[in-house]
Amino acid sequence: MSMSNPHVTLSGHSGHAIAALTEGPEQGVPVLLAHGGGQTKRAWKRVTAMLADHGFRTIALDLRGHGDSAWADDGAYDIVDFAGDLVAIAGSLDRKPALIGASLGGLAGIMAEGEVAPGSFASLTLVDITPQMEAGGVTRVVGFMAAHAREGFASPDEAARGISEYLPHRPSRKASSGLAHYLRQKNDGRYYWHWDPAFIDGIMRRHVERGDSGDYGRNELGEAAARLALPVHLIRGGSSDLVSPEAVEHFRALVPHAAYSDIADATHMVVGDQNDAFGGAILDFLMRTHGTEIAA
Repeated sequence: MSMSNPHVTLSGHSGHAIAALTEGPEQGVPVLLAHGGGQTKRAWKRVTAMLADHGFRTIALDLRGHGDSAWADDGAYDIVDFAGDLVAIAGSLDRKPALIGASLGGLAGIMAEGEVAPGSFASLTLVDITPQMEAGGVTRVVGFMAAHAREGFASPDEAARGISEYLPHRPSRKASSGLAHYLRQKNDGRYYWHWDPAFIDGIMRRHVERGDSGDYGRNELGEAAARLALPVHLIRGGSSDLVSPEAVEHFRALVPHAAYSDIADATHMVVGDQNDAFGGAILDFLMRTHGTEIAA
């Protein structure tokens, strides 16, 4: 039976409420999709439709503190907290899922499989993220998320202008209905990003503590990556300012069995920049890795 984008609530670590959208045949190979910081489950909508058409059952998550998922009252937004949610959700399924993680979601995936609970996933796809990150790229991402996190925007159009400044390579556009999914209007009449400000506060605090070295738990992430024994696929945006060619080589030395795809002209925001090429790379790896399960 096929499910058409039903909204569901799943239990993360310690029962944390995680919102998700599922699509595709119920008996299909499950694929968890974990977005990057500041994104939501909607980031994957074209990818999930394509995977569902090929027999996969997709489960796109709102990470804790994002979208429709619960905020962490205790400020539990470390990588291990996100990893714990992924492990709990994977364990609740009838079989091991493939995991696709972009940026923050990918870091959580590395920690989940390499440190928290090895053997939780059937495969791991990392979207423009490695343990070694460029400090300048990290600073740019963190800066965008921190701007207006507390004071919000006077209007959706003001938020749209902020996105255009952050992504100058994309065509400028006014506020759309899609942007409404990323904003929340509060009683003061202003519009705020959907994520918990405590999430970015924690990132900013660690950013200051560690300086601009780019060392955001790199040693722990590298050790976890080196323990990955499942099929792995690294996808890099060809113009990424977060993952350099040197970082790719470092990762491939840690995980020599990993497949690798470079999406030309895409930035760190690979999904939105080159969706067709990105989707093709995703599908090719999943079909090679799990295609016999679909055929069965």
